[in-house]
Amino acid sequence: MTDDIPARNRWLILVAIRIVTACGAVFGVIVVARAPDTTMRVLGVAIVLSALYAMAVVPRGLLARWRSR
Repeated sequence: MTDDIPARNRWLILVAIRIVTACGAVFGVIVVARAPDTTMRVLGVAIVLSALYAMAVVPRGLLARWRSR
């Protein structure tokens, strides 16, 4: 049973990262939709793109780091 605890914690971390990055992307979309000027729209697009990038890269990096040998 103790062998399952690190695997469960790693899975929870991966799920939390995916949820947080998805919320960041939604926040960026909201910023773009409610932006009064071009500067805020650019900021919203940057938030969306960075959240999508983090959603793709961070879990894979952690999986590669945690891979069993």
